[in-house]
Amino acid sequence: MTSMTVSHLSKTFKLNRKERLRAVDDVSFELRSGETTALVGESGSGKSTIARMLARLVTPTSGEILLETSNYRKDVQMVFQDPFASLNPAHTIGYHLRRPLEIHKTPGTAEELLERVNLPAAFAGRYPHELSGGQRQRVAIARALAPRPKVLLADEPVSMLDVSIRLEILNLIDRLKSEEDLAVLYVTHDLATARHFARDIMVMYRGQIVERGPADDVILTPGHPYTRLLAEAAPDPWAAHEGERPPRQERRNGPPLAGGCLFRNRCPYATDACAGDIPVYGEKHLVRCVLRASDRTAMERDGTPS
Repeated sequence: MTSMTVSHLSKTFKLNRKERLRAVDDVSFELRSGETTALVGESGSGKSTIARMLARLVTPTSGEILLETSNYRKDVQMVFQDPFASLNPAHTIGYHLRRPLEIHKTPGTAEELLERVNLPAAFAGRYPHELSGGQRQRVAIARALAPRPKVLLADEPVSMLDVSIRLEILNLIDRLKSEEDLAVLYVTHDLATARHFARDIMVMYRGQIVERGPADDVILTPGHPYTRLLAEAAPDPWAAHEGERPPRQERRNGPPLAGGCLFRNRCPYATDACAGDIPVYGEKHLVRCVLRASDRTAMERDGTPS
């Protein structure tokens, strides 16, 4: 069973002579073959930076990425957010698919790869601009499959596609994961699809993993206030039951704060303790927060955020 182990991964970008941006801060997790792990969070949280470090497109500042392989470039492949930008418009679809087969000396043909992603073999003679967005993303997935990788990194693979075909692409990735026994990292801001397609979910805020656990546990019983905020932004399951809607807590505003819990200036339950060291609670369902789940439940019931 293949697994990729990420230990204490960090990335700091130099903005100018004095300013630094800590995009990823001491992140550890594991990707296992035959399973999808979702990495969720709002824009700018560091999700794509993690994916690019795993793909060796960005060099980590510190930490380790461990994978049992003799050819990392072959065994770790990435599907990018924009399928048109990831394909060279001057070359045919067949060229894009034959190149990885030739480079990695993998048996197969461009036509066989197209059939794997439910596209006609005749598309090998077409150019990227002659395909729809969904078709181009299928080509990008086929290209990633060409070297027969062990790990597939899907960085918001459907966010630039029409809503009507997003589910088709995600179902395709899910099927290929099972057929190829892939370890998949699904980077997204969509909690609904993360819960449906991933076994585990990691919630990221300003470079840190603030919550991690089985998908149903994280979505249905979120332990961190930020996860609750993301859930509120998702389609509302209470819409048809207005009388049953739980009270919505007021959120604080203000610029990001350094040190302690990075979410505390937006958290309705923040206390002075949130400016200090932040413990991690739980075993399978981990939450990085000062408040224990029981304390948070009581505060929500009383409707008295601190």
